[in-house]
Amino acid sequence: MADPVVIPLNAVAQQSVQVTLSGQSVQLDIQQRTNGLYMNIWLNGTMIIAGLLCQDRTWLVQKSYFGMPGDMMFTDQEGESDPDYSGFSGRYVLMYQEGKNV
Repeated sequence: MADPVVIPLNAVAQQSVQVTLSGQSVQLDIQQRTNGLYMNIWLNGTMIIAGLLCQDRTWLVQKSYFGMPGDMMFTDQEGESDPDYSGFSGRYVLMYQEGKNV
């Protein structure tokens, strides 16, 4: 398995991020709401997951049938809190692991 890849995020409440992961085009739509951080995941132009609640150290995709060649998770670098956009500049890191769920 390859080393995890950090997906850079900006400390803004709503953003759309385009990245290439394992040779696939991935778009992440991230939105902070009052009750948590949510994400939509697009793979090669097709939405595969909508309205996903992001939690600390919890794999986001989890199932191979979505077609994602790996998985992602947020990790709190200072504790065990669920991610909040204000900490994207360092505290909360989004990592991708190739080969996870395959």
